[in-house]
Amino acid sequence: MKKAICPGSFDPITNGHLDIIERASRVFDELIVGVVVNPEKKCLFSVDERVEQIKNIVKNLTNVKVKKFSGLLVHLMNEENVTVIVKGLRSVSDFEYEFQMASMNNKLDPSKETIFMMAKAEYCYISSSSVKQVAMLGGVINGLVPEEIIPDIIKKINLK
Repeated sequence: MKKAICPGSFDPITNGHLDIIERASRVFDELIVGVVVNPEKKCLFSVDERVEQIKNIVKNLTNVKVKKFSGLLVHLMNEENVTVIVKGLRSVSDFEYEFQMASMNNKLDPSKETIFMMAKAEYCYISSSSVKQVAMLGGVINGLVPEEIIPDIIKKINLK
């Protein structure tokens, strides 16, 4: 059984993230969505809130599980017996960053490989940061994130 992991902060998960997750779930027998705990990053949602949101969104993808983690991705991969990382790319700048991360992960554990999936054109401009900024400025985020989390985002923004 070939397993892969799709890691990220997903704060919040966007339609671009979801597209990569759905496509990767068709390529691999099992896909783990790894939600990272990054204490240096100020997140809108707690890691547990992000995990629950993603679980609800991907509940119909029976071969996808969601797991939070902290520390090195390769450690989680070893715990879960995973050798493949799936990352979505929107632009050349994404590639530069992700190429460095892939190289570092491979240096830490040469058995780990990274596969890049190109974002569909309709998602190339969407990032979690831009979604938060648009929401904070009172803009419409429909079509940028899964509909079911829009109320959560608006509520969190209004509490700030």
